[in-house]
Amino acid sequence: MRMWTKALAGLAMAATLVAGSVQANAQDKGTIGIAMPTKSSARWISDGNSMVEQFKAAGYETDLQYAEDDIPNQLAQIENMITKGVNVLVIAAIDGTTLSNALENAHAADIKVIAYDRLIRDSEHVDYYATFDNFKVGVQQANSLVAGLQERFGEGPYNVELFGGSPDDNNAFFFYDGAMSVLQPMIDAGKVKVLSGQMGMDKVGTLRWDGAVAQARMDNLLSAYYTNERVHGVLSPYDGLSIGILSSLKGVGYGSGDMEMAIVSGQDAEVPSVKSILAGEQYSTVFKDTRELARVTVGMVDALMGGGEPEINDTKTYNNGVKVVPSYLLEPVSVDKSNWEEILVGSGYYTKEQIQ
Repeated sequence: MRMWTKALAGLAMAATLVAGSVQANAQDKGTIGIAMPTKSSARWISDGNSMVEQFKAAGYETDLQYAEDDIPNQLAQIENMITKGVNVLVIAAIDGTTLSNALENAHAADIKVIAYDRLIRDSEHVDYYATFDNFKVGVQQANSLVAGLQERFGEGPYNVELFGGSPDDNNAFFFYDGAMSVLQPMIDAGKVKVLSGQMGMDKVGTLRWDGAVAQARMDNLLSAYYTNERVHGVLSPYDGLSIGILSSLKGVGYGSGDMEMAIVSGQDAEVPSVKSILAGEQYSTVFKDTRELARVTVGMVDALMGGGEPEINDTKTYNNGVKVVPSYLLEPVSVDKSNWEEILVGSGYYTKEQIQ
């Protein structure tokens, strides 16, 4: 009996040592530096959490930093990660044009760089890009806008105002161009009218995706062009802007009495905007599953660290001014009152209790 006890104790100790060794090896794969732009958007918090969780499951340590939309802060954070010797940098840039020197330093230190969701421009040292099909995001926003206009206001013509994202974010141009591929033919045909005449990213861009800036601009548009007219729709590229735009519209009576709410699009399926959709205010949003984007990014890192080639599905679209960056594009999904539960709850991204 004593012999069996000793044997079992020996086996248990060996198993513990093996398990400890496996665990140590699993956590010895390297450290990944993750530079995120801000915590002011729930979307970026979700991105950061998803990556930390999935990198940890894959055996990596992480250094996650948020720069709170401060460019010098993000540069300092990235330089610090390089100094500390991270193995790979994953960067969601605040301004995609400001990182060339930092990426030179990363290259000199043999650190690979993956641009995350936002393209990093003007550098040859961007190895890969993980994102969604950003042109398609814009197409989906415009298609949902048009569907809402037809549903709420009949056959038109419709008065529509246009909002763009931050001009220092390369994605903003893809969103706008995708939307205009749908709306421009309708504008040319007189089916959609932009009473302000404000078109093009130089006129409609919203620096840093700031909802307060969008609200102030909507206030100005309403007072300058819509005292005797109704605005039927607003192209908004992001939920944070949509909330500001809706506040402006509600401030002058839209959505109350016999004054129907204008159709307002969005992006990122943030909880306040999904609730707004259910309340009949915001019309739609575009869902981008950050868990899937994190999965693709972890896969890219794993391939690089193993000396292999990451999986990509696009080698033509994303020219950063120096090179075409090999990319993996994920599919966005348009969400409105008809499918929010199936898409957002059914996928496990949110619980029903978070929304209702």
